[in-house]
Amino acid sequence: MSNCLYITATEAQSGKSAVALGVMEMLHRRIGRVGFFRPIINVADENERDNDIELISSYFNLDIPYEKMYGYKMSEVTELAAQDREGEIIDGILSRYNELKESCDFILVEGTDFSEATAAIELVVNAAIINNLGCPVLTVANAFGKDTDEIIQSINILTDSFTDRGCRVVGTIINRTGKGVGRKVIAALKSKKQFKDQLLYSIPDDEILGNPTVKEVAENLNAGILCGKEQLNRNVRSFTVAAMHLRHFLPRIKPGTLIITPGDRADIIIASLGVVASNTMNNISGIVLTGGLKPDPSVMKLVKGFALMVPIISVKGDTFVTASDVQRIHAKLSADNERKIHRALGLFDRHVNAPRLGDIVVKTKTTIVTPKMFEFRILQQARRNRKHIVLPEGEEERILKATEILLRRNVVDITLLGEEKRILERISILGLKMDSINIIEPAKSGYLDDFVKTYFEMRKHKGITMEHAYDTMCDVSYFGTMMVRKGIADGMVSGSVHSTAATIKPAFEIIKTKPGFSIVSSSFFMCLKDKVLVYGDCAINPDPNAAQLAEIAISSALTAKTFGVEPLVAMLSYSTGESGKGADVDKVREATKIAKEKAKKEFTGLKIEGPIQYDAAVDAAVAKTKLPKSDVAGKATVFIFPDLNTGNNTYKAVQRSAGAIAVGPVLQGLNHPVNDLSRGCLVTDIVNTVALTAIQAQME
Repeated sequence: MSNCLYITATEAQSGKSAVALGVMEMLHRRIGRVGFFRPIINVADENERDNDIELISSYFNLDIPYEKMYGYKMSEVTELAAQDREGEIIDGILSRYNELKESCDFILVEGTDFSEATAAIELVVNAAIINNLGCPVLTVANAFGKDTDEIIQSINILTDSFTDRGCRVVGTIINRTGKGVGRKVIAALKSKKQFKDQLLYSIPDDEILGNPTVKEVAENLNAGILCGKEQLNRNVRSFTVAAMHLRHFLPRIKPGTLIITPGDRADIIIASLGVVASNTMNNISGIVLTGGLKPDPSVMKLVKGFALMVPIISVKGDTFVTASDVQRIHAKLSADNERKIHRALGLFDRHVNAPRLGDIVVKTKTTIVTPKMFEFRILQQARRNRKHIVLPEGEEERILKATEILLRRNVVDITLLGEEKRILERISILGLKMDSINIIEPAKSGYLDDFVKTYFEMRKHKGITMEHAYDTMCDVSYFGTMMVRKGIADGMVSGSVHSTAATIKPAFEIIKTKPGFSIVSSSFFMCLKDKVLVYGDCAINPDPNAAQLAEIAISSALTAKTFGVEPLVAMLSYSTGESGKGADVDKVREATKIAKEKAKKEFTGLKIEGPIQYDAAVDAAVAKTKLPKSDVAGKATVFIFPDLNTGNNTYKAVQRSAGAIAVGPVLQGLNHPVNDLSRGCLVTDIVNTVALTAIQAQME
């Protein structure tokens, strides 16, 4: 097994960080503890941090101190090289690398950028590091603005340079290619002997990834933020200098234009904001006010009254110097721009065969399953057979942000419920991009009459009227649930702003339980540092009887198996084995007996133990003393709690005290998947729950 991979590039601005992001995700799907290391970083001063380390560390939640993820700063390398002390460079880098290696199963190493001033030094240093670490090499070639011959030449030079120094290049990714260029380059390279056994992929140029954000512009210009701080991640697709009359200025505006104008041009400022509010003009990305001039208070008061705001920043330089500076700014992937990150990952997924790349680099798998690995697995599993999920809370900000991620990553198809005008307005204000998103207003939908009739027929025995049925079906939760029943959607996720009852009650009435199931229950996936456990039922049933508890055990085991967790079921109690007495432990003992009988018919080979205490279920040493012959004790993966009070408190205690990530609750026993969110959920929680729901739909 190779325990590292080295990524390097043909030149600066090759998009190496985007490739590193995609490779890191691939590694996290397969390996437990993955580290990130940069032998040499190029930072301007002592206080500046390397962007790629910050990006990878933040997105993948690496529990590694920043200082342990690099060897030297470029200024230190240059100084040592000038003193003929190159050997110290390698020794120092290897020392830092080996420190990191002690706590990681695999390390992704990102090489230097090959800037013009230090390219010769960097090539020698990179090759020496590669050989000393024994890393296979993945090269990234910059294709932006180049013809086929230029691209091939740059790849040949770098590959030959590394091969001549004894390095093994396993693949090349040609990044930012123009239309059809990637195929031509790959065909030409495959005709050459040195590339016959290499993996060759091309990733097309992406305008959004290639353009800077307003935040990057502000940072590069050392600008002050006057307005629209929350909109700084808007992409700058072009810029225009507005020093002319409005009739000449307005036709110059294109989608994503950055307006550069003197700070005292109130007419341009107000006109630009009018463009943002207009339905007939292209939207701009932001406004740069030059000359150190700021609008007077009356203008600023007017500006702040606009409902739709864009970033307005102020710089000291004059207009044309500022325009020249903006033109030289290069885009980058930063830790705080999730839109760009998910766009880059989506491109990598579509154009690079990550499993094949992983097979070349990684020969064996570990048994460790981290939270990030679990997340990647469910996204990948959901993506294999895309399902259609309805989200009733379409006007909620977190739902919209999650929707963009899910669509960008091609995980599911989505329908949003709510007032179409408000949803589109929220998408615009948040700066999200969701082309042709499907939105349904229940009260205006062509489905409504059929839904009302169906609901009336289902519930008329309860005494409801047609008017009641109509009002009920106009509710987004009921409407979404009926979409699932009718097969218009494959599943529903709600609860970010609605109560659990508002999500579950429609499911009880409309979707109902599967044949053979008497109750709906729930499971949480508890993602610990190195494994994933399943807890049930921690959200629905207050005090299940023995038969219901047995049903929860079988349902939770099926849920675990569905999501790649081998089910070893522990029926929890305050007593282990036959020693305990009392109604509570007797209930668990009876439930275990029923569950084992059900498993013989419904889940062949399922291993169940109970009653058992939590410590005996998870600790091999305790299990050896209390239940030495058990197949479950000491290694349980599915934990069934005797009541809601115990289950809910335990999962929250583990979540807070052990730093576990709780994914769920996943509802079990319904005919079709409906899942509930916590009202305090994060965007990531929504993404994960939608993916889980899609996988449940795949299993029907």
